[in-house]
Amino acid sequence: MRSRLVSATVFGVALACAACGGSGYNGGSPSPTPTPTPTPSGVTVSIAGNLGSQSFNPNPASPGAALAVNWRNADGLVHRIVANDNSFDTGNISPNGTSMTVTVPAAGVNYHCSLHPTMIGAVNGSGGTAPPCTGRYC
Repeated sequence: MRSRLVSATVFGVALACAACGGSGYNGGSPSPTPTPTPTPSGVTVSIAGNLGSQSFNPNPASPGAALAVNWRNADGLVHRIVANDNSFDTGNISPNGTSMTVTVPAAGVNYHCSLHPTMIGAVNGSGGTAPPCTGRYC
């Protein structure tokens, strides 16, 4: 009986040691926290909801010389901002404060939400105006 207890104890200790080892942990310092990438100068456009041209504020947006536009989703739904000329696509922007920044063409651009096509907007180009809107999203 005693040898069985000793064998069980030795087996338990060996199993515990095996579970702790081999994980690749080297006991060093933890991985550094990633540093967020700064948003380039430009303009932030707030996405308010599925309200046509009122869905984006400001609309049209004027990013200045940087031509960087940061879309901030202030809505409770996912949105995906796509240029009418397909020059950019933000991918899905999660709700409640998530943002995505893209650089728009120097000539300016008209855009829409591909998930809610009645949501439309424009970005002024470096000349201070947006291009004329043509096509199905205008």
